[in-house]
Amino acid sequence: MSHTVTDAQRTWLPWLAAVGFFMQSLDGTILNTALPSMAKALGESPLQMQSVIIAYMLTVALLIPASGWLADRFGTRPVYLVAISLFTLGSLACAAANTLPMLVAARVLQGVGGALLMPIGRLAVLRVYDKRELLRVMSFVTIPGLLGPLLGPALGGWLVEVASWHWVFLINLPVGLLGFIASWHFMPDLRQATARFDWQGFVLFSLGMVLVSVGLQGLGEHSLSTGWALFALIVGLAAMASYWLYAAHAEQPLFSLALFKTTSFAIGVWGNLFARLGSGAMPFLTPLFLQLGLGFSPSKAGMAMIPTVLGAMLTKTLVNKLIPRIGYRRILIGNTLALGAVIASFYMIDNQLSYPLLLGWLALFGAINSLQFSAMNTLTLQDLSPEHASSGNGLLSVVMQLAMSLGVAIAASLLGLFSAGTVANQSQWLTGFHLTYLCVGLLSMLAALIFAQLPKDRAPSAN
Repeated sequence: MSHTVTDAQRTWLPWLAAVGFFMQSLDGTILNTALPSMAKALGESPLQMQSVIIAYMLTVALLIPASGWLADRFGTRPVYLVAISLFTLGSLACAAANTLPMLVAARVLQGVGGALLMPIGRLAVLRVYDKRELLRVMSFVTIPGLLGPLLGPALGGWLVEVASWHWVFLINLPVGLLGFIASWHFMPDLRQATARFDWQGFVLFSLGMVLVSVGLQGLGEHSLSTGWALFALIVGLAAMASYWLYAAHAEQPLFSLALFKTTSFAIGVWGNLFARLGSGAMPFLTPLFLQLGLGFSPSKAGMAMIPTVLGAMLTKTLVNKLIPRIGYRRILIGNTLALGAVIASFYMIDNQLSYPLLLGWLALFGAINSLQFSAMNTLTLQDLSPEHASSGNGLLSVVMQLAMSLGVAIAASLLGLFSAGTVANQSQWLTGFHLTYLCVGLLSMLAALIFAQLPKDRAPSAN
């Protein structure tokens, strides 16, 4: 069992991890812009298209707990190659779907690949680079990954107008092929001794997570009867409570409760859960808002999203200077409140707002959101011991996906409520979007209460 990493692998590993970020971000942003056109082609309401997004996110969250064990048992290189292959095949299946149920099923296949793809690159980075280099390397990894959001919205809108929505999935095929070839040559094969996989914990944890999500979604959008939604919610909560009690005495639990003895990890995970309710809703909500609320064409809506990514990329270049100088506590409290305020401020955007000012508004959101992600993720992982790195990384990935899926479900439920279920009246759409942004922004601010629990002298280690 070798952990030797060559100079070439060490050099190219950040770029390989970025391939995973790129594929994920391109798929997510290109899809969001195309949702209204996809709904029209499939004969569905735009609000029903949230199932295409949530199916993927829940599949990823469901299977991520096994990703760390698979990487330790079979090696980061083979698992990463399988992940890219499944994600690419899932994209092909999505393009071939001609009904919403078929599309949702194909997104589940895509999610199986994504569940392995997302954490493995980050885990390899954690294993190869020491703590002093972690902030610098992780910031670098996310910059190439931001090319996906930069290209995705405009490319998605353009493809919908000049071709069809199928091409928002077919575009993943050449990216997946190039990623597979590069990973074959440069992804290090890192392995670690593994215990028997905790199937009992996996079933309890996954069952609880999925049923709670389904129950909340059913209550919010009435996709299930109230009785069945409450049943799913109660059973899910019982499964989560059972897992918590089980993990307290299990020898090798899926996610050890000892992780939460690391203060920065505990605060980071809970903060991620609430902060990402708003951040996770925005990629779904804003392209719909621009098209249904403001009447933009798909291509114009896609182009309008580009400043969000440019603002995020600009902030990434400043993270290494801001966090050591200001400290995690002040950054995360202040930035979380600012993030929620900016989301809520979309309440004031209407057709009277000038286009340049709208672009500036979106750029501001992107900058604040990017700083939030970088600070939260680095805080959460940096103090974990080597034996807890894999488990902690997996749990963080689960929480990220779960929070984003809940954010989409909450936003869609609020939008349906405030828009009175309309699909025709633009003024009702606009009112619905305004009230939804206001509520989602206020929800995001709750995370500031969690980050306030960080010690006042909390600061990152010197690089």
